[in-house]
Amino acid sequence: MLFDFGTKSSVLLIFFIQGMLFSFLLYNKGIQNNNKSSKWLSFFIFLCAMYITPFMLGYAGWYSQKLYRDILFFIPFQQLFLIGPILYFYCQSLLNKSFKLTKKDWAHFLPAIAYLIYSLVIVITDKLILTEYYFYADGRDKDLAIWYQSTGLISMLFYLTLSLRYYYNYKKIVFDEVSFADSILFKWLMHFFIAFFLILILRVLLFVLNPEWGEFGSKFWYYLYFSILFYYIALNGYYNTIKTTLSFDVLQFKSQVTSIKEQNAFKTTLEEIEEWKPKLEKLMLVDRFYENPSLTLSEIANELEIQPKTISTLVNQGFQLNFNDFINHYRIKAVITKLQSGEHNTKTLLGIALDCGFNSKTTFNRAFKKQTSLTPKQYISKKGL
Repeated sequence: MLFDFGTKSSVLLIFFIQGMLFSFLLYNKGIQNNNKSSKWLSFFIFLCAMYITPFMLGYAGWYSQKLYRDILFFIPFQQLFLIGPILYFYCQSLLNKSFKLTKKDWAHFLPAIAYLIYSLVIVITDKLILTEYYFYADGRDKDLAIWYQSTGLISMLFYLTLSLRYYYNYKKIVFDEVSFADSILFKWLMHFFIAFFLILILRVLLFVLNPEWGEFGSKFWYYLYFSILFYYIALNGYYNTIKTTLSFDVLQFKSQVTSIKEQNAFKTTLEEIEEWKPKLEKLMLVDRFYENPSLTLSEIANELEIQPKTISTLVNQGFQLNFNDFINHYRIKAVITKLQSGEHNTKTLLGIALDCGFNSKTTFNRAFKKQTSLTPKQYISKKGL
């Protein structure tokens, strides 16, 4: 098989092989753990590896020989209309464990399906019906056409925006629903979004700054940057797939947008807030509900026998806090009480934090500094404890 191992083709080949490897590993992990998000990420990484394929093979000499050139011409390696939707559904499947594709969701794949049909028409026309090229009379790969690359870029930007909106809606609900938000924020997902955004920005910048963008050989640096960034996404995604073990079922996560609209539409009077505030404070100060590291808003609502929406409004309006910060406020107060009694002389700070309801050292340190503007050790030193 023809493959010219030049510098450009060899570098892209390394990233291509790594992309295929991580795609396989992620899909295998998804099957083993019945993890939908791993499968979606596997598909995303596979599409990224396919994205650089025409250039890897082009630099290896495939466009110079008819048989190999036909493979590049007639196989749509770059599925630009698929990358965005796959990113979006990966985001949803990661943040919503009960996520399933609905009939409505399949509409997101219509542009990709249309392009596949277009590619099939080209194959049938130029290879099976006509003896000469019609679509490929100009000798230029249709995957690299300006109209397709431009609309593909717009598609990816659109779905990145949808994914970011979904994540921020999720983040709002998490802080309003559970007391262990830091554990399920998937903060590394923002790194994923930033890397993907950089890929798209590089695409635009190199197009603007490079007057010879239309020439095949002038695009190497973009595809090298793309390869580095998608490899980072693959590494980051695989590492965090292995790392993430916390079950997400506790949220009973439904529709982010619907939940937010319902909460915004729900009204609680000042009289109701004043009525329920002391009852909620009793659960914290007397019954010490905050010591439950997996405490949720629904559990509080069940204990008080009121609607979760009432608790949410009570915490937001009555205490000017979200639920996560509200619970952490009492946890930090309990930690400070233990520090003032000298308990840190016989127990570790982590042990004290766990006793007060925190589930990790990182979450404890972050919450402590947010409330006191000091780290736990700085607080002990400053107070002379």
